[in-house]
Amino acid sequence: MTTSRVAVVTGAGSGVGRRVTQALLTAGYRVALAGRRPEKLHETLAEVAPAGTSALVVPTDVGAPDSVAELFDSVRREWGRVDLLVNNAGVFGPSAAVDEISYLDWQHTVATNLTGAMLCAQQAVRMMKGQRPRGGRIINNGSISAHSPRPNSVAYTATKHAMTGLTKSISLDGRAHDIACGQIDIGNAATEMTEGIARGARQADNSLAAEPTFDAEHVARAVLYMADLPLDANVQFLTITATKMPFIGRG
Repeated sequence: MTTSRVAVVTGAGSGVGRRVTQALLTAGYRVALAGRRPEKLHETLAEVAPAGTSALVVPTDVGAPDSVAELFDSVRREWGRVDLLVNNAGVFGPSAAVDEISYLDWQHTVATNLTGAMLCAQQAVRMMKGQRPRGGRIINNGSISAHSPRPNSVAYTATKHAMTGLTKSISLDGRAHDIACGQIDIGNAATEMTEGIARGARQADNSLAAEPTFDAEHVARAVLYMADLPLDANVQFLTITATKMPFIGRG
């Protein structure tokens, strides 16, 4: 389809964020690519770059309020509005038991995965409330760790459980302003982050087992489906996993 809608994608330089960004650009969205590494953002853009692509590369630290404010100021200056925010930026964080992780590792994971999503949503909602036509959509990347943890993942799991609460609160607060918010929970999409899982992942019984993955393109298609709904309809939660991964019945 052809659209003139404006999207912001965080973590757009790799993995799921790269695939989602490319799907949105191909569908005709104007997209602001946000991430820490500008060279990776430009790689994302160079891999798709269809004729007429309208994109903006904005190096951003989502955990820093001033950096997030500059991201949305750049979008406002360039296009005057934002219709879609995909809160995708995230890190897995420390792989250790709760008594073994450092405060700094915990803090960094929370700042990126949770505070970053809140700061971006805050800026997006402010724009969506004031623009004409008003409203928009926010899609949060939750992960199936929003439902069930892996061993030694306390920081990541806590932030993803919290993401569910953030999604529900934004969805509720946004109703009066035509702002929809939903969450996509992904299990084992094939990206740089899941390369180790495909070789061997720690299971609940402390064994190691290789887990199946699936093409991240299917995640991009799912996000595009959510994004293209009219604002009077919302996918509140969507779970997409490798069919045979140990999630249902995990442990």
